[in-house]
Amino acid sequence: MAYQVLARKWRPQDFSSLIGQEPIVTALGNALREGRLAQAYVFSGIRGVGKTTAARLLAKALNCELGPTPKPCNQCVICREITSGADLDVVEVDAATHSKVEQVRDLTESLRYGPARDRYKVVVLDEVHRLSRNAFDALLKIVEEPPAHVVFIFATTEIEAVPATILSRCQEYHFRRVAPAQLAAHLRDICNHESITASEAALRLIARAGEGSVRDAVALLDQMATFGSGTIDDEDAVRLLGGFDAALFLSLLTAILRGDALAVAHTAAHVEQQGWDPRQVFARFLSFCRDALHLAMGGNRDILDLPSEDAAAVAALAQGAGYENLLRLLHHLLNSESTVRRSDSGVLALEIAWLRAAELPKLVRVESLLAGGPGRADMSNRAAAPAPQVERPGSVPLPPSRPAAPATAPEPSPIRPPVVRPEPQTPTSSSASTSSLASDVAAFLEALSKRKQALAAHLGEAERLEYQDSELRVMLAPGDEWLPAAMQRASNRALVDAAVAEVWGPAARWCLVQGASETPAARLEPLPALEQRALAAHPMVQTMLEIFGGKVEPFAQATTTQDAGPDSEETDA
Repeated sequence: MAYQVLARKWRPQDFSSLIGQEPIVTALGNALREGRLAQAYVFSGIRGVGKTTAARLLAKALNCELGPTPKPCNQCVICREITSGADLDVVEVDAATHSKVEQVRDLTESLRYGPARDRYKVVVLDEVHRLSRNAFDALLKIVEEPPAHVVFIFATTEIEAVPATILSRCQEYHFRRVAPAQLAAHLRDICNHESITASEAALRLIARAGEGSVRDAVALLDQMATFGSGTIDDEDAVRLLGGFDAALFLSLLTAILRGDALAVAHTAAHVEQQGWDPRQVFARFLSFCRDALHLAMGGNRDILDLPSEDAAAVAALAQGAGYENLLRLLHHLLNSESTVRRSDSGVLALEIAWLRAAELPKLVRVESLLAGGPGRADMSNRAAAPAPQVERPGSVPLPPSRPAAPATAPEPSPIRPPVVRPEPQTPTSSSASTSSLASDVAAFLEALSKRKQALAAHLGEAERLEYQDSELRVMLAPGDEWLPAAMQRASNRALVDAAVAEVWGPAARWCLVQGASETPAARLEPLPALEQRALAAHPMVQTMLEIFGGKVEPFAQATTTQDAGPDSEETDA
């Protein structure tokens, strides 16, 4: 007798053998037991998870001599013929090759006649998403109101390509991926019955390579057993399946967290020397980092796709690195995934993505920097051990660092408030008074910045800000015509009044000072000529004039409130 591949030999013959789809088995079993049968079903999911197999099992359950029953006997003539594909009343159609509307019409015409022998005519349309639009339209009426003896079962791997008009007439069941642990247990059961010698590590590797597909995993097991004459070694599984043990990824993750670019480059070179697919390596490393992230959050090691002997080492590294750092690393790797997948130079893209990830420990924390600290991210400090200092070839030696300051040296001054220019200290004024005035001016700028940031920035660029005799004086810089023009706007003056009142009280005043003259804020009048000169002096206006060869014309007398210029909401300070 010819050899039968394991994927066909171990195809489930009853619902209890359909692994990983317990909710669907329960729903179909209850429907058969209670007689609540639908006229059409849609089975969706990835390849090799049991969609077509479940369709055949449902056909057996409907037509078995003991049925309808959730447990077909597999002994009667009907069950055996359905298993072998010889039953005339169970029609399996490949929609990929019968996608034309004429073929669908012929099928629907044949369904008007009753079954030749069985209880139901079962129509299984595999890869139904490949039907044409007209073919779907030809199915609408018969799917909605089929003859009492007809049951439709549609199987598809692309449920989004099936029209909503078809889905609304069917009961939909989504077949999920099979968990690696459950798939490895199924492979172990096959090995025990087929006298195949395989270690648990090899079976876990085959289950992960199957990516949730039972058929793919069983086919890989068959291939590995053929290669090893009934014995599957761990080394052969790693070499033939392109597997990567946890030790490789553990050392790579440690190097990235330490910022050891040389070790990361060596790992990328090892991937290239072994001839591994860089896209597959990157995807597996993403999954490994995800497991490490879950362990850093305190997740259960048993639910992760990691061998028990490696879970402890990964957990120690993950908890030492910290949840925030691993989350930042995963975010970077995920952003680089499309580049690695689409690049023609896969190994180079892989190496660059890993080297950029190794630069993450050098990031500066904004919070620490604002607080006056060093601000260095602590990824490397929280890793398992400090990275060795490796002298890279061709690097320029850095000058020796300055010796540390003596213990009696004063602390470095904090970051000073920007653009605060207090009046030079006189012999009669104390340093404490000057510091207080500078602090008040800084508080005024901060209060104004909360109201209007651009206006505060322009005031901060003035020649000097000083507060004397309950009055804030804004000393204009020489040639500054933009700020006086901006202060023509009543809304800007109101914002300055509110900021001055917040810092110095409601009785405080302010004014603009240019040269020897003072312009009180309360007596500012519209100055069209001043506005024109300020607008013409603006760098953006000068650039536009140079590009288009234009010139600034005087303002029209009938200028409306919508005129552009320094008073407009978009361009004023």
